[in-house]
Amino acid sequence: MPITVDIDVMLARRKMSVGVLADRVGITPANLAVLKNGRAKAVRFATLAALCEVLECQPGDLLRWEAGNGTGG
Repeated sequence: MPITVDIDVMLARRKMSVGVLADRVGITPANLAVLKNGRAKAVRFATLAALCEVLECQPGDLLRWEAGNGTGG
């Protein structure tokens, strides 16, 4: 998938664990792991907004597009 999720980077910068982030955002650690590991097919804007609020960042700090990393078509 050409979209890379950089939640790990922001977690390290904020010195926050996945469990704490999941609790503060209001999602399960398992669902956060799916998103964090790039296995999610979609993310709700409400979830993205909550992540940005808790991590005090912008959506672009969490998501980036990488050319040539797609499946083709």
